[in-house]
Amino acid sequence: MKLAFLVCNDFFVTRLMDLLHAAGIDYYTRWDNVKGKGRGTDPHLGKGSFGATNAVLMIAFEDEKPLEKLIADIAEVNAETARKDDYVRLFQVPLERIV
Repeated sequence: MKLAFLVCNDFFVTRLMDLLHAAGIDYYTRWDNVKGKGRGTDPHLGKGSFGATNAVLMIAFEDEKPLEKLIADIAEVNAETARKDDYVRLFQVPLERIV
């Protein structure tokens, strides 16, 4: 089992939700208006000259096939995206248990 965290600029949430739909994923936990800064990207602090914020989705995968489809789709979208700041980021960690 795996746990994935997906992060993108709030502006691109619709694109992210389209990726989930294409991968057959209809389950997630979502946080909006998340502040932060990634390595090599602009800050998203929700105010001032860094007015953007992020959205974060947490998805637990018991079956890894949808995760692999999602990873491939994200890689494809990111390859077509000019700015690294506009990438969808996916962080994957092992998941030991779902209760």
